[in-house]
Amino acid sequence: MKHRTFFWFFLPTGLAMMLFIAAPLVSIIMQSMFAPHEAVLVTVENCGPFGCQQETIVDQEATRALRDAQPLGRFVGLDIYFDRGHLAVAEVAQAWRNADDLGAFWTRLQNLPFYRAMAFTLTYTFTVTPLLIVLGLMIALGVNAINARIKGVVIFFSLLPMIVTPLVGSLILFWMIDSRGILGTAIQWLADDPDLSLKASTTLTWVMLIVYGVWHSAPFAFVVFYAGLQTLPMDQIEAAQIDGATRWQQVRFVVIPHLMPLVTFVALIQLMDNFRVLEPIVGFNAQAHATSLSWTILNDLGGETRQLSAASATSVMTVIGVAILLTPVLVRTWRDFKGKT
Repeated sequence: MKHRTFFWFFLPTGLAMMLFIAAPLVSIIMQSMFAPHEAVLVTVENCGPFGCQQETIVDQEATRALRDAQPLGRFVGLDIYFDRGHLAVAEVAQAWRNADDLGAFWTRLQNLPFYRAMAFTLTYTFTVTPLLIVLGLMIALGVNAINARIKGVVIFFSLLPMIVTPLVGSLILFWMIDSRGILGTAIQWLADDPDLSLKASTTLTWVMLIVYGVWHSAPFAFVVFYAGLQTLPMDQIEAAQIDGATRWQQVRFVVIPHLMPLVTFVALIQLMDNFRVLEPIVGFNAQAHATSLSWTILNDLGGETRQLSAASATSVMTVIGVAILLTPVLVRTWRDFKGKT
């Protein structure tokens, strides 16, 4: 393709990327370096029948004029990134000095909101992503092998978790695991503990969120892998069968290598989605036991204070985290591409 043709072909995509990706990214980076103006305080003297008293009040006009002159706020550089609500450099250093061992240090870190959110985010990401890839592959292999007459019905029911809105799906499962729900009652009966509650345990809450994440995202992997199986060269399968390869050996040495580019694609998409986990936490009302970086952003933007600078800083660190997660996969993909060319 000629350079001129490629330029005009790529121009609409490039403009859309500049408008919807680059511009918001620059905006949040700038906002994260400015903190809201502090209120301008003045001391006034109020005199009454019993004498005069001095009071400190907010000068509304001066405060408004300051905010109008500097809409972004006062420049603080990277201070917001290092405060207690984010990296908490001072608090981490103090916890390291006062901790007797790594266990105590980790316990102290869990009291800091950013590290508590990061712990769940990473656990969720690195647990849900491989599990949904394996489950999606298993479903695709199973559907591909069943009778063609019932294949359409099985595919429809396999896609239902992806069709349901994430928030609605999490609410439905939330009601089911309630102590009065069908799953909650069954778990209490199996554990022989009528007081057992999934919502009261941090560990069980994490497990519940991870199970939901796998259940909701596995259909996406199934669709991708099932489409890839339709392009599987049957001559290789027949050659493996003639050589006496078992079903597992055919999957391991023929099917999986053929689907490896799709595995990389699914891993890239799901790493990005899972690192930004939000809907399950909101749907399960699980913020007392599990918070994520996206939930922290939502929490900063909510309420009356609307901490835009704090939310922007967390957003920037989320983007950096996604980039770090995707770098190894992208590097490996690039090396494979260079090796083939």
